[in-house]
Amino acid sequence: MPEAVIVAAVRTPIGRRDGSLSAVHPADLSARVLSELVDRTGIDPAEIDDVQWGCVTQLGDQSSNIGRFAVLAAGWPETVPAVTVNRACGSSQQALDHAAFAVMSGQQELVVAGGVETMSRVPLGAARATGEPYGATALNRFGVRDFNQIDGAELMAARRGLSRRALDEYSARSHELAAAAVDSGAFDEQIVPVRTDAGVIGKDEGIRRGTTAEKLARLKPVAHEDGVVHAGNASQISDGAAALLVTTPQRAAQLGLRPIVRYHSGAVSGADPVTVLEGPMPATRKLLARSGLSLANIGAYEVNEAFATVPLAWLREMEADPDRLNPLGGAIALGHPLGASGAVLMTRLVHHMRDRGIRYGLQTMCETGGTANATVVELVSD
Repeated sequence: MPEAVIVAAVRTPIGRRDGSLSAVHPADLSARVLSELVDRTGIDPAEIDDVQWGCVTQLGDQSSNIGRFAVLAAGWPETVPAVTVNRACGSSQQALDHAAFAVMSGQQELVVAGGVETMSRVPLGAARATGEPYGATALNRFGVRDFNQIDGAELMAARRGLSRRALDEYSARSHELAAAAVDSGAFDEQIVPVRTDAGVIGKDEGIRRGTTAEKLARLKPVAHEDGVVHAGNASQISDGAAALLVTTPQRAAQLGLRPIVRYHSGAVSGADPVTVLEGPMPATRKLLARSGLSLANIGAYEVNEAFATVPLAWLREMEADPDRLNPLGGAIALGHPLGASGAVLMTRLVHHMRDRGIRYGLQTMCETGGTANATVVELVSD
């Protein structure tokens, strides 16, 4: 079976809600990272077999197969196809799976995976305005009126004994690590500046320097007066895009490209849709069993910070090393542009692995409905 390798990984800065990127149409934001892939690799876009593009809220500005219109906005030939993928928050991680599987099957040789979400223009929950997304049968099956992620985060915290203080300390850590990553230049190579009417945006906008658990303790809970989940220990509503170029080692050599990582293993799983956020644990166990690796082999873990409850619960259940968890901060500090987040995390991960000489990296994300993706990539040595 052919191997699949990632030879380039780029992302836009992640913009705050109604921030600097909010005026940029998602097709144009996507086109920025697609164009950067071509500029960095020198490939002829006409040779790209397909574009797998994640997007969650496919309404309004993000409707009508946004991946296809991103390709056209990038000026690529009309012959280059694209498909838009929705596995909720894991959409662009699933897009990477699709790209890797296509290459490993031998059906395609050069595939782009990535995604976009401009939550400023297409708000979270916009689908509710046009109908009921779940249906009475599924709701009745689980005896609930809604599948709500905030309630799920509260349930997870209660069941696992995660205190408000622990969540807030973790969240402050996210900001601290993200700020340190910016100051060290860790993001410089991966970020593609975006030109807007307000100027060129080249930095992530969500980081709040000097955030402490004491400051976060002043914020009111979102759902319940005695709850532990609030805006400061949950992911930020954000805008952004990211893209990865996937091919075989042989095709990379023909193109004069150096692979960054090899796609080692992938897994998806389902869990309780009421708690919603439990999926990364069974997905990780399934992935490790499939890969033949243990967590001791993994040098860095990207566990999406949808809520602070998720990485803390994952860390506890998997008995993982906290120093390897989200070493550059996560969505609490940097933001969570839903359909782009899988590709954003993978971009951060592979650059970090190359910078630090880390052999194996793992990424996992919780998703609406209780599903989760998990992926292991392996550094390609010279």
